[in-house]
Amino acid sequence: MLTLRGSSGPRRGAAMRSLGLIEDGAVFIVDGVIQAVGPSRRIENLAEARNALEISADGRVVMPGFVDCRTHLICPPARLPEQETLLEETPTAGGGWPVPETFASVRHLRQISTRRMEMVARKLLRQFVRYGTTTLEAGTGYGLDETTEMRTLRVYKAIDKKPLDVEATFLGARAVPPEYERRSGEYLQRILQELLPKVAQRKLARYAGITCGEGGFTPQESLEFLRAARELGLHTRIHLEGESLAAGAAAAVQGGAASADHLAAAGEQEARLLANSPTVATLLPGYTYHLGSERYPPARLFIDTGVAVSLASGFTMDTCPTWSMPMVLSLACARMRMTPAEAITAATINAAHALRRASTLGSLEYGKQADLIMVDAPDYREIPYHFGVNLVALTIKRGEVLHPRVEYPWPES
Repeated sequence: MLTLRGSSGPRRGAAMRSLGLIEDGAVFIVDGVIQAVGPSRRIENLAEARNALEISADGRVVMPGFVDCRTHLICPPARLPEQETLLEETPTAGGGWPVPETFASVRHLRQISTRRMEMVARKLLRQFVRYGTTTLEAGTGYGLDETTEMRTLRVYKAIDKKPLDVEATFLGARAVPPEYERRSGEYLQRILQELLPKVAQRKLARYAGITCGEGGFTPQESLEFLRAARELGLHTRIHLEGESLAAGAAAAVQGGAASADHLAAAGEQEARLLANSPTVATLLPGYTYHLGSERYPPARLFIDTGVAVSLASGFTMDTCPTWSMPMVLSLACARMRMTPAEAITAATINAAHALRRASTLGSLEYGKQADLIMVDAPDYREIPYHFGVNLVALTIKRGEVLHPRVEYPWPES
């Protein structure tokens, strides 16, 4: 059993390898909340546990469910013809293919019905559950107008806790919409003066985010956004895109961003800026992989410098179509030189810190939500070792078995 217990803040450096491992462990759950964690013999001897349903995990790994802290459940469809064309072109200097903002995707989101949005999002949630995700962040940002952004947030609110925790991010500043081309400042002011206050007042999201760099906003504009959102009581995140990230990383720290996302082109300067700050660096290796790039985020540099690192799927159908956190862990180890323990920490407790939800999520500890998974392997290092393979045998959310829906105790293999 991997408990990930014992940290008050996000883990850094060598602490990311501490998994709180119990060789023969057990967890006692009452009404969806963890009441005790420890050696099996001690938990089984608890008076209140004598009539509990027992699920055997012999020969398997039990650990916290994955906290996927960067996704877009409501997004454009797959870019199949476009990708086929890009594969025939010469890669960029970074090894990948350019993916410019397509306003066809904006039009698509604006035209589909709210009912269709919800149907697609619910279908996707079932896939995340199968791969061990028990909490996920979901951003807006593809409609880029008030009507579509608000509709997206209402859908996220409707599906929250049914069955997963869906943590909504208002990402209306993900890009500049076509009607505001070359007028990014004007669009940003509309967000600050009109949309952000509405989102906060109506409690449609706990987070607000902005893209700093290519296709988005300047570091100074980003800092203004972060400060305004925090004044309204929203947690903030910033997506750092492009080559010159130092000013954006500085804005993230100065603006108190909970998470700085992507960071594929980051280097030593950005690592020093983020080190020992409250801002968690959320890395998206699946995004790099899908675009055919060789430039993965510098996880090893970040960890060795003292940056708090989390991992996310980065799911969006057009540029990062994966809901598999196990595959993300495989990429983190094989391409970003993270150890299996570091990758698990980044995808659980540190990801919970990136969402400012670590008081209730991300580890198996007394009083936290009973969100856990059972992996069909005797050693946690097998999770990233088997790439493209789903070893998740059981997903439990608030004490309820979501996957698979079979009778328990667990049958002997």
